[in-house]
Amino acid sequence: MQLKIMPKKKRLPAGRVALILFLCQMISALEVPLDPKLLEDLVQPPTITQQSPKDYIIDPRENIVIQCEAKGKPPPSFSWTRNGTHFDIDKDPLVTMQPGSGTLTINIMSEGKAETYEGVYQCTARNERGAAISNNIVVRPSRSPLWTKEKLEPITLRNGQSLVLPCRPPLGLPPPIIFWMDNSFQRLPQSERVSQGLNGDLYFSNVLPEDTREDYICYARFNHTQTIQQKQPISVKVISVDELNDTIAANLSDTEFYSAKPNRERPPTFLTPEGNTSNKEELRGNVLSLECIAEGLPTPVIYWIKEDGTLPTNRTFYRNFKKTLQIIQVSEADSGNYQCIAKNALGAIHHTISVTVKAAPYWILAPQNLVLSPGEDGSLICRANGNPKPRISWLSNGVPIEIAPDDPSRKIDGDTIIFSNVQERSSAVYQCNASNEYGYLLANAFVNVLAEPPRILTSANTLYQVIANRPALLDCAFFGSPLPTIEWFKGAKGSALRDDIYVLHENGTLEIPVAQKDSTGTYTCVARNKLGMAKNEVHLEIKDPTRIIKQPEYAVVQRGSTVSFECKVKHDHTLTLTITWLKDNGELPSDGRFTVDKDHLEVADVRDSDGGAYTCVANTTLDMVSASAVLSVVDVPNPPFDLELTDQLDKSVQLSWTPGDDNNSPITKFIIEYEDAMHEAGLWHHQTEVPGTQTTAQLKLSPYVNYSFRVMAVNSLGRSLPSEPSEQYLTKAAEPDTNPTAVEGLGSEPDNLVITWKPLNGFESNGPGLQYKVSWLQKDGDDEWASVVVANVSKYIVSGTPTFVPYLIKVQALNDVGFAPEPAVVMGHSGEDLPMVAPGNVRVNVVNSTLAEVHWDPVPLKSIRGHLQGYRIYYWKAQEGSLKRNRRHIEKKILTFQGSKTHGMLPGLEPFSHYALNVRVVNGKGEGPASPDRVFNTPEGVPSAPSSLKIVNPTLDSLTLEWDPPSRPNGILTEYTLKYQPINSTHELGPLVDLKIPANKTRWTLKNLNFSTRYKFYFYAQTAAGSGSQITEEAVTTVDEGKLAGILPPDVGAGKAMASRQVDIATQGWFIGLMCAVALLILILLIVCFIRRNKGGKYPVKEKEDAHADPEIQPMKEDDGTFGEYRSLESDAEDHKPLKKGSRTPSDRTVKKEDSDDSLVDYGEGVNGQFNEDGSFIGQYSGKKEKEPAEGNESSEAPSPVNAMNSFV
Repeated sequence: MQLKIMPKKKRLPAGRVALILFLCQMISALEVPLDPKLLEDLVQPPTITQQSPKDYIIDPRENIVIQCEAKGKPPPSFSWTRNGTHFDIDKDPLVTMQPGSGTLTINIMSEGKAETYEGVYQCTARNERGAAISNNIVVRPSRSPLWTKEKLEPITLRNGQSLVLPCRPPLGLPPPIIFWMDNSFQRLPQSERVSQGLNGDLYFSNVLPEDTREDYICYARFNHTQTIQQKQPISVKVISVDELNDTIAANLSDTEFYSAKPNRERPPTFLTPEGNTSNKEELRGNVLSLECIAEGLPTPVIYWIKEDGTLPTNRTFYRNFKKTLQIIQVSEADSGNYQCIAKNALGAIHHTISVTVKAAPYWILAPQNLVLSPGEDGSLICRANGNPKPRISWLSNGVPIEIAPDDPSRKIDGDTIIFSNVQERSSAVYQCNASNEYGYLLANAFVNVLAEPPRILTSANTLYQVIANRPALLDCAFFGSPLPTIEWFKGAKGSALRDDIYVLHENGTLEIPVAQKDSTGTYTCVARNKLGMAKNEVHLEIKDPTRIIKQPEYAVVQRGSTVSFECKVKHDHTLTLTITWLKDNGELPSDGRFTVDKDHLEVADVRDSDGGAYTCVANTTLDMVSASAVLSVVDVPNPPFDLELTDQLDKSVQLSWTPGDDNNSPITKFIIEYEDAMHEAGLWHHQTEVPGTQTTAQLKLSPYVNYSFRVMAVNSLGRSLPSEPSEQYLTKAAEPDTNPTAVEGLGSEPDNLVITWKPLNGFESNGPGLQYKVSWLQKDGDDEWASVVVANVSKYIVSGTPTFVPYLIKVQALNDVGFAPEPAVVMGHSGEDLPMVAPGNVRVNVVNSTLAEVHWDPVPLKSIRGHLQGYRIYYWKAQEGSLKRNRRHIEKKILTFQGSKTHGMLPGLEPFSHYALNVRVVNGKGEGPASPDRVFNTPEGVPSAPSSLKIVNPTLDSLTLEWDPPSRPNGILTEYTLKYQPINSTHELGPLVDLKIPANKTRWTLKNLNFSTRYKFYFYAQTAAGSGSQITEEAVTTVDEGKLAGILPPDVGAGKAMASRQVDIATQGWFIGLMCAVALLILILLIVCFIRRNKGGKYPVKEKEDAHADPEIQPMKEDDGTFGEYRSLESDAEDHKPLKKGSRTPSDRTVKKEDSDDSLVDYGEGVNGQFNEDGSFIGQYSGKKEKEPAEGNESSEAPSPVNAMNSFV
């Protein structure tokens, strides 16, 4: 329960002692709250709450129910009048009144007629405080009469005439709804030419032969009784031109016949309304309907204008093909002249309708109930308007006020009753009646004089919970008479609120515009009037607002993937939070693909329909926040469809298509492919591409192809599936556009010429019967071309040709239509044969101990009998004095020099060796005869390191050295050199001693050495060419001659000697340290050996040899010679084994010193290595071996070519 809330607010000024709201009125009054508890005790005059309409049309087949409901305290009693006189319901057994109500029920279904109870009824509700009356309720039964029987003659008229079919339905209550149908209950079609008027008639602006029919039937539907009545069918016959001509010819002369024009066109004339002007009157608030229907040929078109203004935009509607103008909610401002214009090709006509809008009475200010306390003043105001102006009359308790009992507190002043100093006897119900010729208004308003102490209707100890920084409204609904004043206090002992942050509303509500945490507390509302005082406490709690700290984010995902939205919320912990997800402001689909988990929404297997706005709504009992994100579902486009071929020409066609859905990612281009069903069925080829904005393409075509096309759309996610293939289009055959490619002429035998080419494919054939015309001409020989036509093959063999002569060749394509353009001429040669002559004047120049240069004279070109490939040198190691071959075989090596080179270099030779060689010319067929063998010797070179070095028999002051000679002395050894020096305990080296040892020695003892001393030895051999690589070793002399010295492994892998005293040296510190050093060195040795072996077996000896390069090997200049292809020919010597397969270059291109100083491996990339014309090496040692008998009685082991080039690096 509350006082009437007024829109006006009052803000307490700062500094005011108490926050007080004075709810007083001068000429207004209290309104009684509809609180059930208050109404139980409060006396109140009657008020009509429900009644039947003023014009009450009843169904005569059902009981009549006339409603009248009212409220009041004490409950009112009810009475009725009928046609202005008292209606005694007790005397009519068919009439009953519902208990506690004034509603009448008249039982006419059992007996009686509805017409008997037709009349004007009025209900009165009365109690001790006054009487309220209802409207005058006019009760009338609905009527649906039948059509009067009439005889309808058939209507016959000529084509083009106008026609009106009258309906004239019977008068019913309420009026019926009219429509035209045929015998099959099908509505007749209507148009600008044929339409139904507002009066129900059917208008034809002009008739056509198809309007002929015998069942034009007008139907009237009476909705109140749910019945339909029908008029007799009307027959219409339209005479056609031919029929009319026959009739005219039979009855008219020739002149009259030809002057008759049954289809004559004519300007419009109005069928309705008649004349040039008419009047229309409508009541305010109704729908204004204006109608103009015109006839003419051709059919006229209707236009509407308002002469003195414009038609209201939002309230104007056109019906019935613009023949009816409707304005809804019509008002006096819509009065004026409206003009309809009918126009066709022959002219125009207009009609003016003058509209006047009248008005039944309508309220400007209806009287309101007054609740006054004794001695107060008030007024009832009843203001209404209408056209014409309504008359205002007052009644008191249903009796005209002029004859009602006099009340000194009231005064009537036209539409106002003024009350002053009222008393309880002034309570009454007043009726205001406003009426004119178009109707009336009746309103009840009571004056209730009460003396009541204050009552607070808001429940005690109500708890209000408000979100911080939002307004807080604390209710204090009250009632009292006189009107109480309201005060608010905060806290149990607080003073009246005086701060200006509070606002008091007239209904007693206290508003805190911006509630803060310190606004929490207990508030007390106090209501006072002269009859007493009431108070009530309420409680206020301020809560933290709910906030979304992480909002869902916009997402673009591909169809079929999974997307997740996150929505993290922070809220007041004392409130219950509920998170709801919405899609497009509706519920999520009931689909298992949608998963909500705490603050996440996940959508799996995303579909197109999942796109849209997803909203996270966080709710508590006090507030709600939301955040949204849009999901865009994208995918590759759908395939194009509706492929169509147009503009079909011999070599072009236009292809058009309709794009499929782009699935939210714009199409960037279309790819067009074609299939040749004739030549390559099922194989699709790329034709062209067009931009994504284009849906047509002009395609270039080739002859004699059965084309089908398909289109694929491409967007940022990829390409669509192909469209369905287009229809097939077979282009006409034509001669070939191109000739075969890759034409060559090479002989496979010395007496033939093999002509080959790459054939045309079916697409390039351009027609059936593809063949080739092969032509050839011997250059500088024949004068005429020889030619032959062959089938669709790729080669032709010309036999009986001279050996290796040049030919001019051409291959031309042809088909059943014609020849291709003239082909290009290419050069070819007939078959090659082996060369006939060996190179002459072979000369050898030994450069150093491992390198020789060979020169020869070129052979004549004619004797080569083929394409010159180069020259090939065979060379091998032989024993001196061997003049003839024996049965043993030797290994020959081969170097090939490309082109016409006449000199080359032989690398990788062994020093101090005897070699032989020959030279042969090479063409495409093979090698020619060999030149006579040439022999040469290589000079001495430096030796390799001694094969081994070990220290034996160590004594107190001596050490004995034993060694094996170098594996490759590379000459005659002249002497050995031994260098040694002591090493002290700090690993410092002492003075170096140099000792020369004869070459025939393999053992040497050093005397007068220091006891228990470590020595380091350096040992190498010498030839006349110089010193070889050295080998090192370390050893220790013994402490006592009775103990043998141990051999320690050297730094590079040799053993180290070690001695002990006669005493127990195992307990000596120096011995323990020495053993630890030995263990560490052995570990290092194992690691180094493991690494070297993994890298290909490089040993320390190699490092020492690298430090002493062969001084005889010098770098060569480019003009020193050319290295050729290197191959090895294996020989089976008597006293030597062949070269092992494992003797090859390691991966890091380092080898053991025992193999060779020179290698070709570093230069090659294949079996047959080559040298360029400038002499730079581009070949590699070949593993091919050839068996040949060795010359002479001796043989030597062929040196390995590995590392043969080391000295040139």
